[in-house]
Amino acid sequence: QVQLVESGGGLVQTGGSLSLSCAASGRAFSSYAMAWFRQAPGKEREFVAAISGNGIRTRHADSVKGRFTISRDNAKITLYLQMNSLKPEDTAVYYCAARPGLLNTSPGLYAYWGQGTQVTVSS
Repeated sequence: QVQLVESGGGLVQTGGSLSLSCAASGRAFSSYAMAWFRQAPGKEREFVAAISGNGIRTRHADSVKGRFTISRDNAKITLYLQMNSLKPEDTAVYYCAARPGLLNTSPGLYAYWGQGTQVTVSS
């Protein structure tokens, strides 16, 4: 079992930056691939970024490449998402998720989810 709690969301202007954190509890954090997803009102949940258990492999959605960076600190059992050059279309509830084994971009393959944190980018 893994419990996840996101923090760091808020309101920011276009072009601004935010840093999200996801604090995990449970055992063997490094054996879980972690990911960020987001969901805007009226839209499906979409993949943002994922990272392998040891932090070596990462994947980012094309829509955020060059602007967002996923990272993790296994000693602190925390996942991060650094978001720069934010755009209004980045507005959504951001969720962190965990799955044992390899990273994946499909939300249906993640077993554990946080409650989400709201990110709003004003134009």
